[in-house]
Amino acid sequence: MINLTPAAIKAVERFIRGSETPVAGLRLVVSGGGCSGLQYGMKLEAEKAEDDWELDVEGIKVLVDPMTMPMVDNVTIDFIDTLTHTGFKFENPNAAGSCACGQSFSV
Repeated sequence: MINLTPAAIKAVERFIRGSETPVAGLRLVVSGGGCSGLQYGMKLEAEKAEDDWELDVEGIKVLVDPMTMPMVDNVTIDFIDTLTHTGFKFENPNAAGSCACGQSFSV
């Protein structure tokens, strides 16, 4: 299960509406990097891969590959818009540690 806050849902819907190409879903990935070892990534995806998990989160299709799914299961994604920071923030109960910005984590 992946959770999106109301602010994150609004932001994703705005990005989908603004996309110049058709969108199959919101891709959620984890890759090496960031200050804690692993970092989150998101992008609008034109096509679903054959082995993707496809989750309906409040009407938004979220696509997750099989390697990423165990690392993001039960993650909550929020969208923050303040004077000092604008962007998505991740709260992950699977993480052993994370950075202050909420963009990277360790397991």
